[in-house]
Amino acid sequence: MTKAFKAVIPAAGWDDRYTFSPAVRAGNLLFISGMTASDPKGRLVGENDIVRQTEYIFEKMAAVLAAAGANFSHVVETTDYFVELKDYEKTAVVRRKVFGSPPYPAATGVRIAGLIRPGALIEIKAVAVISD
Repeated sequence: MTKAFKAVIPAAGWDDRYTFSPAVRAGNLLFISGMTASDPKGRLVGENDIVRQTEYIFEKMAAVLAAAGANFSHVVETTDYFVELKDYEKTAVVRRKVFGSPPYPAATGVRIAGLIRPGALIEIKAVAVISD
Protein backbone atom coordinates (compact mmCIF):
# COMPACT_ATOMS: atom_id res chain seq x y z
CA MET A 1 0.00 0.00 0.00
CA THR A 2 1.40 3.39 -1.01
CA LYS A 3 1.11 6.06 1.65
CA ALA A 4 0.15 9.66 0.93
CA PHE A 5 3.05 10.89 3.03
CA LYS A 6 6.74 10.31 3.68
CA ALA A 7 8.25 9.88 7.15
CA VAL A 8 10.90 12.40 8.17
CA ILE A 9 13.58 10.95 10.42
CA PRO A 10 16.28 13.17 12.04
CA ALA A 11 19.95 12.33 11.52
CA ALA A 12 20.14 10.84 15.04
CA GLY A 13 17.74 8.12 13.87
CA TRP A 14 14.51 6.82 15.32
CA ASP A 15 13.57 3.95 17.57
CA ASP A 16 11.42 1.46 15.62
CA ARG A 17 9.52 0.51 18.76
CA TYR A 18 7.44 3.68 18.31
CA THR A 19 4.28 3.42 16.22
CA PHE A 20 4.59 6.97 14.89
CA SER A 21 7.10 9.00 12.91
CA PRO A 22 8.88 12.09 14.29
CA ALA A 23 7.24 13.94 11.40
CA VAL A 24 5.54 13.23 8.11
CA ARG A 25 5.63 15.23 4.93
CA ALA A 26 2.57 15.35 2.72
CA GLY A 27 3.12 17.61 -0.28
CA ASN A 28 4.57 20.84 1.07
CA LEU A 29 3.19 20.29 4.58
CA LEU A 30 5.30 18.91 7.41
CA PHE A 31 3.43 17.59 10.45
CA ILE A 32 5.76 17.27 13.44
CA SER A 33 4.63 14.83 16.12
CA GLY A 34 4.20 16.00 19.68
CA MET A 35 7.50 15.99 21.55
CA THR A 36 8.41 15.97 25.21
CA ALA A 37 11.87 16.62 26.67
CA SER A 38 13.03 12.99 26.54
CA ASP A 39 16.60 12.42 25.41
CA PRO A 40 17.56 9.54 23.04
CA LYS A 41 17.95 7.19 26.02
CA GLY A 42 14.48 8.04 27.32
CA ARG A 43 15.64 10.23 30.20
CA LEU A 44 13.74 13.41 30.94
CA VAL A 45 15.72 16.62 30.40
CA GLY A 46 14.90 19.50 32.74
CA GLU A 47 13.01 17.74 35.50
CA ASN A 48 10.59 20.22 37.15
CA ASP A 49 11.85 22.97 34.79
CA ILE A 50 9.37 23.93 32.09
CA VAL A 51 11.81 26.38 30.49
CA ARG A 52 14.54 23.76 30.04
CA GLN A 53 12.00 21.23 28.82
CA THR A 54 10.70 23.73 26.26
CA GLU A 55 14.25 24.54 25.09
CA TYR A 56 15.06 20.85 24.69
CA ILE A 57 11.86 20.17 22.76
CA PHE A 58 12.76 22.94 20.31
CA GLU A 59 16.29 21.50 19.99
CA LYS A 60 14.75 18.17 19.00
CA MET A 61 12.32 19.90 16.67
CA ALA A 62 15.20 21.74 14.96
CA ALA A 63 16.74 18.36 14.08
CA VAL A 64 13.46 17.13 12.58
CA LEU A 65 13.06 20.34 10.60
CA ALA A 66 16.65 20.04 9.32
CA ALA A 67 15.98 16.46 8.19
CA ALA A 68 13.12 17.84 6.10
CA GLY A 69 15.30 20.62 4.67
CA ALA A 70 13.55 23.26 6.76
CA ASN A 71 14.01 25.47 9.81
CA PHE A 72 11.86 27.39 12.26
CA SER A 73 11.00 30.02 9.64
CA HIS A 74 8.89 27.31 7.96
CA VAL A 75 6.77 26.62 11.07
CA VAL A 76 3.26 28.04 10.68
CA GLU A 77 1.56 26.56 13.75
CA THR A 78 2.37 25.06 17.12
CA THR A 79 0.23 23.38 19.75
CA ASP A 80 1.52 23.29 23.32
CA TYR A 81 0.08 20.92 25.91
CA PHE A 82 0.75 22.01 29.51
CA VAL A 83 0.32 19.89 32.63
CA GLU A 84 0.24 22.99 34.82
CA LEU A 85 0.21 26.72 34.23
CA LYS A 86 2.92 27.50 36.79
CA ASP A 87 5.71 29.24 34.87
CA TYR A 88 3.77 28.85 31.60
CA GLU A 89 4.51 32.47 30.70
CA LYS A 90 8.25 31.72 30.78
CA THR A 91 7.88 29.52 27.71
CA ALA A 92 7.14 32.69 25.70
CA VAL A 93 10.75 33.78 26.22
CA VAL A 94 11.92 30.52 24.64
CA ARG A 95 9.49 30.93 21.73
CA ARG A 96 10.85 34.42 21.04
CA LYS A 97 14.40 33.03 20.89
CA VAL A 98 13.34 30.19 18.60
CA PHE A 99 11.09 32.11 16.22
CA GLY A 100 12.84 35.49 16.28
CA SER A 101 10.77 38.55 15.48
CA PRO A 102 7.11 38.70 14.43
CA PRO A 103 5.20 37.41 12.71
CA TYR A 104 5.18 34.34 14.94
CA PRO A 105 3.50 31.06 14.04
CA ALA A 106 -0.12 30.57 15.00
CA ALA A 107 -0.26 28.88 18.41
CA THR A 108 -2.62 27.05 20.68
CA GLY A 109 -1.97 26.30 24.35
CA VAL A 110 -3.97 23.61 26.11
CA ARG A 111 -3.92 22.72 29.79
CA ILE A 112 -4.29 18.98 30.25
CA ALA A 113 -4.49 16.53 33.14
CA GLY A 114 -1.26 14.76 32.24
CA LEU A 115 1.12 13.48 29.58
CA ILE A 116 2.21 9.95 28.80
CA ARG A 117 5.85 10.78 29.62
CA PRO A 118 6.19 10.85 33.44
CA GLY A 119 7.56 14.18 34.65
CA ALA A 120 6.91 15.97 31.37
CA LEU A 121 5.47 19.43 31.95
CA ILE A 122 4.94 20.31 28.28
CA GLU A 123 4.53 18.61 24.90
CA ILE A 124 4.72 20.54 21.63
CA LYS A 125 3.66 19.61 18.10
CA ALA A 126 3.97 21.75 14.99
CA VAL A 127 3.07 22.18 11.35
CA ALA A 128 5.47 23.64 8.80
CA VAL A 129 5.13 24.62 5.16
CA ILE A 130 8.07 23.78 2.91
CA SER A 131 8.40 24.88 -0.70
CA ASP A 132 9.52 22.25 -3.17
